[in-house]
Amino acid sequence: MAGSGFTARHLWLPLIAASLMFSALMLGGDQWIADRVFALEGQHWLLRDAWATTVLMHAGGKWLSATATLLVLVLCFHQWRYGSNRHLRWALLYLVLAIALGTGAVSLLKSLTHMDCPWDLLRYGGQRPFVGLLQARPAALPTAACFPAGQASAGYAWVSLYFFALLWRPAWRWRGLAVGLLAGIALGLAQQLRGAHFMSHDLATLSVCWLLSLGLYALARSRLPRRAWHAAGARA
Repeated sequence: MAGSGFTARHLWLPLIAASLMFSALMLGGDQWIADRVFALEGQHWLLRDAWATTVLMHAGGKWLSATATLLVLVLCFHQWRYGSNRHLRWALLYLVLAIALGTGAVSLLKSLTHMDCPWDLLRYGGQRPFVGLLQARPAALPTAACFPAGQASAGYAWVSLYFFALLWRPAWRWRGLAVGLLAGIALGLAQQLRGAHFMSHDLATLSVCWLLSLGLYALARSRLPRRAWHAAGARA
């Protein structure tokens, strides 16, 4: 991948932090947060069908992310077809693949984990008991697909902009990371306000998107000659 310092900063430290936070949420933090949101909304999911959360954030967020992805795909195709900059060519291809991989992996995990949304649970006015991630799901319960958070992946997949910037314009990496984090947080919080997800669902999505983006970055970097990295450093 890179030096041990890069690996520590981009793999081990985020992994340790996410693991600690995830453990705290799974041991009651999820319910503690959701209980307070539920109470603030009057002991029901007041914002479940609100225009701001359903149309603006849910539908609008998906549309915006899909449109941005399509734009990146077009730019990538143009660069590979007509461009002469090998560095930008690989960086754009990386970004397209990272976004697709992040959102696709989250969708796959949702179909395998079979966890309920908060609004389905007895605790929050639903009809089902809570079944933890590592617990066996009773056969009598309907199929569920709420973990990790799919909607948030439309935002968190863009944390790959951090690594795209490292491949193309390293000085822009923090701006790229901010875009991905802010988009994911906004879409994730909107869904939590609707009762669609717990906080841990969003954290899992961020973790999946970050780790896949990091792994794909290591692969993309290995495809570029060493002299290209000196050029990128000079542009930074």
